[in-house]
Amino acid sequence: MENLALLWGIIGPGVAGAVFGAGWWFWVDAVVCSAVSVSFLHYLPGIFASLAALMFNCVNKDEIGYDYYSPYGDDSEWRVKLWLFVAYVVSFVCLAGSVGLLVQDALTDKGPSVWTGVAGVLQCVLVLISGLIYWTCHYED
Repeated sequence: MENLALLWGIIGPGVAGAVFGAGWWFWVDAVVCSAVSVSFLHYLPGIFASLAALMFNCVNKDEIGYDYYSPYGDDSEWRVKLWLFVAYVVSFVCLAGSVGLLVQDALTDKGPSVWTGVAGVLQCVLVLISGLIYWTCHYED
């Protein structure tokens, strides 16, 4: 079991980077192949999903437990949990926004194609999955 954790620590960041790159590749493909100009509003869920993944990767897993010692006093644990809560709220708002843009693209004929909406949802999902992959495999020494 220890070898599996070591292997995950070695290949996990590469897998996370590949998933992150695939998410953004879907989005770039949809924007480049779109017949109409894609508004900046369509870019926002992917940008904020990337920021949310960065936000929850700023937290060390050891800081969440009850036996964590902080030199700043006993009240620092709730700050870490609040930071994680805000990061997850931002990530789910990004998912909801990308699904909303997908529905909007599917229902209107003037905007971008449905592929642009699908690529936006795929981008958000893959970016957030890559953040979770990196968070599980990253260890601070």
